[in-house]
Amino acid sequence: MKRAAILFIVLLFLVLSAWWHWFPRAREAGYRFAESWALPESKNGAGAEPIGIAVAGARVFVSDAGSHRIVVFDREGSYLREFGDEGEGYGELGRPMLMDVDAKGNRLYVAEYLNDRIQVFSLQGKPLGTIGSPGSGPGQFDAPSGVVVDGLGRLYVADFFNHRVQVLTQEGDFIRQLGTTGKIGIRKGLFNYPTDVALLPDGSLVIADAYNDRIQVFGPDGSFLRKWGGPFATNIHGPFNGWFKTATAVTVGPEGNIFVADFYNNRIQKFTPDGNFLVSIGSKDAGPARLKHPTDVAVDAGGGVYIVDFGNRRIVRFILMGEPFSRF
Repeated sequence: MKRAAILFIVLLFLVLSAWWHWFPRAREAGYRFAESWALPESKNGAGAEPIGIAVAGARVFVSDAGSHRIVVFDREGSYLREFGDEGEGYGELGRPMLMDVDAKGNRLYVAEYLNDRIQVFSLQGKPLGTIGSPGSGPGQFDAPSGVVVDGLGRLYVADFFNHRVQVLTQEGDFIRQLGTTGKIGIRKGLFNYPTDVALLPDGSLVIADAYNDRIQVFGPDGSFLRKWGGPFATNIHGPFNGWFKTATAVTVGPEGNIFVADFYNNRIQKFTPDGNFLVSIGSKDAGPARLKHPTDVAVDAGGGVYIVDFGNRRIVRFILMGEPFSRF
């Protein structure tokens, strides 16, 4: 009887530990809906298909993959301008995806899904250069979907169909890659269609390993650090806190917390840098706050959260609970 009691206590401890780890509660009060806006009709009449978003100062940049353009708003959602036309030439765009603004706030880096390259623009929309070409070799891409730039100008690119993340110099020279080219896997360091990348303040790289339904984090030297998303982060999806059902995008807020677009769960999840769940946005809301298939998320210096609500063809802004709503 004594051994049975000990075994029962051990099993109960394991079950409770697993429950605490895999089904965490929210640790923050959360966010509330502030406002939303739609993209204007494109010049060619194509329907708007917002995919990516980046915030730089008072401006919000949105990539419209369906109309092959970048649309610029102020932070109240007022339309300012747009740039880009469909094509393969300099300054033209082929299904622009996720984006990043460099640390100096001077350049916008756009991942082009159809043109297999990263294109660089000034924040006024002037083309400044392209990086990469089609292929599977070093410095080549097969449908890049996300990009982030560090303080030294190095690029980190989610190379979607090549199942890898590449690190390049600002000139596009190859430094290293994470993952094995063309190989899908659930073990640490392997990917299943990675879609986005972000950098933590210490230089660690956060990767949205989309179809493995998880996040992976690597050190500045490329060494694996941690992963999370469902039991053991092994491609088990679900609607629970800390789980994903296609993690399409990732960004790091001003306090170093990590925001993840959880596409089929219709929400954004927020985590500590170590991967501890904090709160979700959108999935349990009703009315105008309810999200449908978010594809990207950005956070401004004041903590405001901007979401590409792809299924509803709009941009949504949330602010922290308890903070007064204010227009910028």
